[in-house]
Amino acid sequence: MNDVITQLLRGTHEVLRLEELQKRIESGKPLRIKAGFDPTAPDLHLGHTVLLNKLKQFQDLGHETIFLIGDFTGMIGDPTGKNVTRRPLTRDEVIENAKTYEEQIYKVLCPERTLVMFNSSWMNAMTSADLIQLAAKHTVARMLERDDFAKRYAGGQPISIHEFLYPLIQGYDSVALKADVELGGTDQKFNLLVGRHLQEIYGQTPQVVMTMPILEGLDGIQKMSKSLGNYIGIADPPDDMFGKIMSISDDLMWRYYDLLSFAPLAEVARWRRECSEGANPRDVKVRLGQEIVERFHGASAARKALENFEARHRDNAVPDDLVEQVIAVPDGGYPIANLVHDLALTASTSEALRLIKQGGIKIDGERLENPKCRMTAGGTHIIQVGKRKFAKIRLTP
Repeated sequence: MNDVITQLLRGTHEVLRLEELQKRIESGKPLRIKAGFDPTAPDLHLGHTVLLNKLKQFQDLGHETIFLIGDFTGMIGDPTGKNVTRRPLTRDEVIENAKTYEEQIYKVLCPERTLVMFNSSWMNAMTSADLIQLAAKHTVARMLERDDFAKRYAGGQPISIHEFLYPLIQGYDSVALKADVELGGTDQKFNLLVGRHLQEIYGQTPQVVMTMPILEGLDGIQKMSKSLGNYIGIADPPDDMFGKIMSISDDLMWRYYDLLSFAPLAEVARWRRECSEGANPRDVKVRLGQEIVERFHGASAARKALENFEARHRDNAVPDDLVEQVIAVPDGGYPIANLVHDLALTASTSEALRLIKQGGIKIDGERLENPKCRMTAGGTHIIQVGKRKFAKIRLTP
């Protein structure tokens, strides 16, 4: 396997038609690489960049990269992984979110070599008769092969007709774009295969399908998600971004290296070996934090974020032997005053509230000012009460 293919396979979960990909790469002809994103939220996070990074790899190799904004499919709502019908977005919501996507993707991709497309470009031109003809190219039986549809059907959960249209339209996007390769998360495999099926029906060479793992959030358990509070936004300030990366577990750090880092594989393997032989994984985590912050904010901001992080920890004199405690967060979040008391850092909740008002409690080196603050699941944190009381906690759902 040549070096180019090895590079492209880095971090992937599965490649359907790997031999076909090798042949197309070796032909020397630029390929059309497609990745679609529904603008369901205004901000992108590092979970989204798993696909963006793979697009960039193809881009750097001279291939045509297509960042497809699913402004039409976004108004349907992707049913993937859902056990209920999700609320479709309004046109205004989709347009507003799409604007921020265009601004943020160029933190990873090269603007001059990225083709940004909207699937409303061809779907808005499709008549109702055209849509019926498209729907005729797939069967209900095939739709029910999809795991989430099958479970809902077997469990008597309603499935709306428009939900069946989602994979069809996503698949048709590949026809409209004449995609050679489509990238997607592991949860998108069914939809990507529909694209292959439709391309074949429309007389095109079916696309190669490349699936990428779903990135875990700061808690190391659930998918990175803004709604779960376990995310690192690519628009996060440098200090926040660096601090969040330093909060992840050592095991999760290697996962992030696999899916987010551009560091040479040989170097990552060496660092991992050195850690297994006794080297401090914190130093390797610093490299990861520096790389990620530099990518989104520049080298100067990355250096400053490290300096600020070290200053906070030096000034706070956090004990090196602090044992991490795993805390389950109740629904609605953990009130900070209750948490501080439950960690035995104060004698009572009222004392915790008084100390917060006096500026005597810090979280990750930052003075806590809001006594009504609630901690949410995700990441590892250092709580400091006064000058000498500390707790290291990992918050889980």
